[in-house]
Amino acid sequence: MAASTSSDPSDGGDTAGRRQSVPMPLDYSEPIIDAGSMKWHKIGEGIDRQILSYGPDLMLVRVRFAKGAVGALHHHPHRQVTYVVAGSFDVTVGESHRTLREGDSFFAAADVPHSVVALEEGALIDCFTPARTDFLESAK
Repeated sequence: MAASTSSDPSDGGDTAGRRQSVPMPLDYSEPIIDAGSMKWHKIGEGIDRQILSYGPDLMLVRVRFAKGAVGALHHHPHRQVTYVVAGSFDVTVGESHRTLREGDSFFAAADVPHSVVALEEGALIDCFTPARTDFLESAK
């Protein structure tokens, strides 16, 4: 994925000297990704997602949360490991509920309902297997 250049004002216009946004192809083609070149996508009130890297069987995603933002209870066929980069979150996975802080993590097996509530501004790193092609489609 080579950096693209654009004069489209919606993506920052002429950005000479700054990192460029990289389009998100549905196929995996670049093994090393500069996170600063990857676009953020608003996915909910106070929640932004950035796809960092992926292949067909694995995907790494960063998610930013404003204080009070809710990652609603949901489930999917992907297995997920989540690492708390910053902040603290009330987390529910299946029947388990706990407050997690920086450095903590959780695992959600396929189709197990899970949710988070940001107790303060924070960030998570999500790892999915297989890759979330729905995220790629919505990032177009």
